[in-house]
Amino acid sequence: MNKTASPGKRGQTSLRRKRTLNGKSSGRVNRNLSTLNPMAFVRKATANDGNSYIASRKIKNLPVHKNIISNLLNKGYQTPTEIQDKTLEAILDGKDLIGLAQTGTGKTGAFLVPLINNLMNNKAAFQVLVVAPTRELAMQTDREFQMIARGLNLFSISLIGGTSVNADLQKLRRPCHFIIGTPGRLTDMVRQGALDLNNFTTLVLDEFDRLLEMGFSHDINQLVDGMNNRQQTILFSATEDKGQKQLLGRLLDSPVEIRVLKGNTSPDTIDQDIVSVKNGENKIDVLLSMLRDKTFEKVLVFAETKRRVSRICRDLRRAGIRADEIHGDKSQNHRINALNSFKKMKIQVLVATDVAARGLDISRVSHVINYQQPRNMDSYIHRIGRTGRAGRSGKAITFIN
Repeated sequence: MNKTASPGKRGQTSLRRKRTLNGKSSGRVNRNLSTLNPMAFVRKATANDGNSYIASRKIKNLPVHKNIISNLLNKGYQTPTEIQDKTLEAILDGKDLIGLAQTGTGKTGAFLVPLINNLMNNKAAFQVLVVAPTRELAMQTDREFQMIARGLNLFSISLIGGTSVNADLQKLRRPCHFIIGTPGRLTDMVRQGALDLNNFTTLVLDEFDRLLEMGFSHDINQLVDGMNNRQQTILFSATEDKGQKQLLGRLLDSPVEIRVLKGNTSPDTIDQDIVSVKNGENKIDVLLSMLRDKTFEKVLVFAETKRRVSRICRDLRRAGIRADEIHGDKSQNHRINALNSFKKMKIQVLVATDVAARGLDISRVSHVINYQQPRNMDSYIHRIGRTGRAGRSGKAITFIN
């Protein structure tokens, strides 16, 4: 949302795992080596010339429950974004849907608003399963659900790795309407008999392109196979992998496809450039000189590995920069505290792996810096999408060796 600005038949569908060529490798490969042309990281932001999408209706006129509208208006939302406007009726009507839109365009609200509305007339528990690729995105989706469903007597549970399994087992003894989680923890709850997938009729795969990558496909396969009463499947992402088309065809039934982007492209609101690091030049010194500029007030730095992230964070702190880090080896409490500190500007810099690249809505990030070239364009688009959100301008810088 912009601020002032046939039942069960698909439960038998199965996603197949991707296989490596001939099941073996021809040698050791550097997975962190980018093959992208550095000029792909150079692009001037386009000023808003008035040609941006203008919704034909206001939030107050949406065909959803009046209490949902009231909750949205209380948070300052006035008009739906393009992806929200164009997907609303299809989801309300129970149709399968693929939604593709750039980061920062309100994809989470696009599926939450109509699904919450559809539950108003049928509040049976455990109806909607939302799967997200990262803990942070799952938690953010849960928070947004609670805002939109405030006072509606609808409840959600977030199930993510890095938290107490026993606590999650206790949560699942209480009826709720939305389960929002990461693939590993969700399948763990299924294996332990705490989560009965037959109860669910709606499946949402958020950032589906990543969820269907090799690291998640087996868990997604288990979840899909267990949902024998699945009636609606909704997929959202900012990028798409053409190689997943066959998989999606087996997962969806005559889906509505809403595409609010031109291919896998970065938002027009982001000014993108490269910085060449010369031979003998210390990259951390180049980064420090940037961060001492007052305009670099809220900076997200991405690196490819957990070890590199920790090293950068340590060097920044030694130089007197207020910084913290998040990656897969950090405890969930540490990740939550680091993100909160960054959102509240208690720290200037958050250094992260791609766990922070997907879906996180952190307002007013002034700069995104790629300490190393991203491995692929999808990763780049999701990373820099943390700035320039909701029509605001942002800057993205990529270091080139």
